[in-house]
Amino acid sequence: MIGCAVLLSGCLLISGEQTTIAQEGGTASIFTTFVSAEGSDEYRLPALPANTEVQAIVMVAVESGDLQIALLQPDGSVSFVLAARPGTQVTRSGPLRSDAQGQIRYRITARNARNGEIQMFLLP
Repeated sequence: MIGCAVLLSGCLLISGEQTTIAQEGGTASIFTTFVSAEGSDEYRLPALPANTEVQAIVMVAVESGDLQIALLQPDGSVSFVLAARPGTQVTRSGPLRSDAQGQIRYRITARNARNGEIQMFLLP
């Protein structure tokens, strides 16, 4: 079992994923739904102008299992973490900065997660 955990480290397996990204001016929204997810991985999305400070509003929900999202600053430090509770939508907001390429970074961690969704709004 330890060997499997090491192999899955840095790998997120998602089935039935659908992601929509909308950008307008200095704002962006990201909406992801999935049927099942397992593992952990970091994402980088070109969502904003370079070095832009925004207010991130994040909502996560999962029918069963565990789902967590950590929003990361350009230097890799954690801005904030949000963990879903089965059957309940959880919301949190906090500051976030894009990097020199305008990318935002976040890490998703899922354990036996089923029928989940992540919504993220990035506002000036």
